[in-house]
Amino acid sequence: MSPTTPPGALVFERVSKHYGQVVAVNDVSFSIPQGTLVTLLGPSGCGKTSTLRLIAGLEHVSRGRILIAGQDVTQQSAIERNVSMVFQSYALFPHMTVLENVAYGLEVGGARKADAREQAMEGLRLVGLNDYGPRLPSELSGGQQQRVAVARALVLKPQVLLLDEPLSNLDTKLRRRVREEIREIQQRLQLTAVYVTHDQEEALAVSDQIIVMNQQRIAQQGTPRELFDTPADEFVADFICDANLVTGEVLGLPSAGRADCRVGGLMLQLVNSRAYRGEIRVAVRPDALQLAPATAMDMLVGQVRHAAFLGTEMQYAVESPLGALFVRQSDVQRPLAVGADVGIRFADHGVCIVGGRA
Repeated sequence: MSPTTPPGALVFERVSKHYGQVVAVNDVSFSIPQGTLVTLLGPSGCGKTSTLRLIAGLEHVSRGRILIAGQDVTQQSAIERNVSMVFQSYALFPHMTVLENVAYGLEVGGARKADAREQAMEGLRLVGLNDYGPRLPSELSGGQQQRVAVARALVLKPQVLLLDEPLSNLDTKLRRRVREEIREIQQRLQLTAVYVTHDQEEALAVSDQIIVMNQQRIAQQGTPRELFDTPADEFVADFICDANLVTGEVLGLPSAGRADCRVGGLMLQLVNSRAYRGEIRVAVRPDALQLAPATAMDMLVGQVRHAAFLGTEMQYAVESPLGALFVRQSDVQRPLAVGADVGIRFADHGVCIVGGRA
C-alpha cells in the first residue's frame, strides 16, 4: 500500500473500461478516504454507473488498478470483494419477510440462521425498522423498502458501501427524508460510501466530495462548495448550478489571481486563477443576476420573456445583450410582468471565469 493511501480507502489508478470500440470509463483516477461519502455525479452515459460496477466487481477493468483498503482487487470477482450495493430497484425478494430479506446475504455467506436473524434485527434497528421484520416488502412504503435495502447491505459490514441512484423511485418529499437518513447512518458508522446520482441537489446535500463525470472522464472533483463556487469549466458550471454562460473580456490583471473584466459592457473584478487574457467565458449563477426597473446607468437592459412562480422563488427567462439569461429571484411578492423592460446587475457572488486563453 502506498504511504499516502489512507486505511480503508478506495483507490482508482488510471482505470478504463472498454466494450469493444465503446469506451465506458476513460483513464479515471481518484482516492476516497475511510469514512467519506463521495458522489459520482453526471448526465446519463457519462460513465458513473460503469465506475460503480467496476468498484463492485460486476464489470472487469480493461486497464488500470482498483485498491480497497490497500489491497489490489482488480482481478477479484464481486463475491471476493468486501463491498455491498444498494440498487435503484431495491431488489427485495417479494416472497420473503423483511427480516428474511435482510438476513439472506448473511445466510448465503455461511452464518448460522439464528446469528443471521440476530444481525438482521440489528440492521433493521439501524434504519428504524425494528418492528417491521415480519412484514412482506409489498406491505411497506417505497421509503421503507429502500431502508430495508440499506439494512441488507449494512449487515454485511462492507469496507465500501455502494448506492446506485437509491432515491430515484421516490417522490420529492420522501427523497429528501431518506437521503438525510442515509447520510446520518453513513456518518454515524463512518462508512466509506460511493453514491451515484444525476441529481445535483441530492449530490450537494449528501456528499463530502463530488466527482463530476463527463464523457467517461472526471471533469472535476471537490467539495460541494468548491464545485458550486468555483466550477472548473463550462460543463461543470452548467451542470452543477444551471449557470448562464456568457462571453467577456479581460482588460487588465491588477494583482495575482484577479482580473478586471468587461461583461456585456459592465465592469467586474473576478478571480482569475489561470491568468486568462483577452476573451473569456464567464459562468453566472441564476441567483447572481439582480433584476430591477431599467432606470440606472450601470445596468444592462433586458426584457422578461417568461416568468414562473415556484412558491419560494420566481424564475425568469430574460432576453439581454448577453443573450437569453435564466434568473432566480427570491422576491415573490412583486413579480415582474412578462414583456417588462428590466435592468440587470451582477451580484458580488456567483460569477466566475470558466474558460479562455491563458
